[in-house]
Amino acid sequence: MTKIFGDPSEFVDESVAGFVDIYSRFVQPVPHGVIRSTATPEGKVAVIAGGGSGHYPAFAGYVGPGLADAAVCGNVFASPSTRWVYDVAKAANRGGGVVLGFGNYAGDILNFGLAAERLRAEGIPAELLVVTDDVASEGQGANGQRRGIAGDVVAFKIAGAAAEAGYGFDDVVRVSRHANDVTRSMGIAFAGCTLPGESEPLFTVTPGHMGVGLGIHGEPGISEEPIGTPTEIADLLVDKVLAGKPDGLGEGGKVAVLVNGLGSTKYEELFLLYGPIAKRLRAAGYEIVAPQVGELVTSLDMAGASLTVTWLDEELETLWTAPAQCPALSVGPTIETTPAPVYVAPEDEVADYSGTPEAAQAAGQQVAGLIEAVRDVLKDAEAELGRIDAIAGDGDHGTGMVNGSVAAAQAARAAADAGAGAASTLAAAGGAWADRAGGTSGVIWGVLLHAFADQLGDEGKPTPEQVAAGATASVEAVQRLAGARVGNKTMLDAQVPFAEKLAERVGAGDDLKTAFAAAAQAATEAAEATKDLRPQIGRARPLAERSLGHPDAGAVSLALVTRTCAEKL
Repeated sequence: MTKIFGDPSEFVDESVAGFVDIYSRFVQPVPHGVIRSTATPEGKVAVIAGGGSGHYPAFAGYVGPGLADAAVCGNVFASPSTRWVYDVAKAANRGGGVVLGFGNYAGDILNFGLAAERLRAEGIPAELLVVTDDVASEGQGANGQRRGIAGDVVAFKIAGAAAEAGYGFDDVVRVSRHANDVTRSMGIAFAGCTLPGESEPLFTVTPGHMGVGLGIHGEPGISEEPIGTPTEIADLLVDKVLAGKPDGLGEGGKVAVLVNGLGSTKYEELFLLYGPIAKRLRAAGYEIVAPQVGELVTSLDMAGASLTVTWLDEELETLWTAPAQCPALSVGPTIETTPAPVYVAPEDEVADYSGTPEAAQAAGQQVAGLIEAVRDVLKDAEAELGRIDAIAGDGDHGTGMVNGSVAAAQAARAAADAGAGAASTLAAAGGAWADRAGGTSGVIWGVLLHAFADQLGDEGKPTPEQVAAGATASVEAVQRLAGARVGNKTMLDAQVPFAEKLAERVGAGDDLKTAFAAAAQAATEAAEATKDLRPQIGRARPLAERSLGHPDAGAVSLALVTRTCAEKL
């Protein structure tokens, strides 16, 4: 288990602080990430890697000459927020455009995608490099594609080398996406990982067995098999990867090979495993180019390994073997560098709430009180929400909800005390929730609260009709963002009944407290009913059968929030 930590909520910030101190010759800190501490020329394409923390050396370990220009560091196993991605990308941008690279997970797609839209709106070319190498999740990852695991290293290395060589923006995007298209990975686990502050791993493996097809966020494997000999394990990994070989490729040829340790598997074991893997691949007619063996993309303290194979053409081989120096990888001759200026973060604008009517300020205070009550209840429910989420996911939902609500309560109180009305107070809470929670639920709750706030106004006390309209608008916003519908086993399965019942009771003439209580009850019943559903989207989809008989964590937390507000109105 993860043993060295202080306050678990500060785990990422404190570890990144130590990292940048050690590797200051490569990186310097920016809010929620790192950028190069060496200068890069004007007009160079910036390659940004990122995702949840807990995978070192991914992602910050790959920042340096010849590779990434920056990394965004989300909370453990949680996507960084849209704001975090945007801020790091802005800090790294040198005028040549920004390529945002990440593994294929729903939260990352949402947050990196929204950040790219924001960058484009400012005239900065921005494109996504979505890594989809995991053959175990074929057709089952986010958006129906494979998940991204250790193939991140290949895709980021190719992108970084192309940018360093002076490729234009379109060509960096082209070649890095091509590298991803011809990369496949497969992993096994002997034991699950444990989140900082937790006493139990996210999953366990039957003694003497290994989980086959695991995810790198603590998701269990899709099956279990007895642990075999090194040759038998190598055969399993090679067979799975070669079976997923991209269409249109001939027999044999040159390949890049990565044997990756997931956190607790020793290097000697990885070297031992590489031997029969290399033998099998060479027997199949492959020439191995610049293999990498070691901890490349980990999952905290998970015991296990993965195999990654990239089919190389002449251009990819040149870029794969091009020089690069960063904390986690050194290839070829040293690239000459000069120091970059120390990054200074721009100051946030301070909102002006002067002139807000007194009745509206009182409503803002009430909203802040509701958010504080939600924060307190979610803190008490953190462990249970995490337990539900870990059944078929990564177990971080409780932590994300607490991180988000704590930040939201702080922002709401600051806004209300500065004189904000209901809409501005709730909008401030939504922005803070999305920024601090990250992940899928963070961006969704941020959008939900913003949409709700837009209907309330800052002119006075919101009417029941405005509150009902806010609930309806929040449903529409979440559906647009997440692409989910009722029956997909998501928070919408509770959110839609809540909004419909609230509108119905308000329309029938109920006062707000009575209507809200009825709607919260509808949400609670609907959340419980999700135990009979199979997840259709998101990280739990590849493990849908495990989810049967258990409610969706997002729906449960949505119902809990509505009940809390109903009690406090």
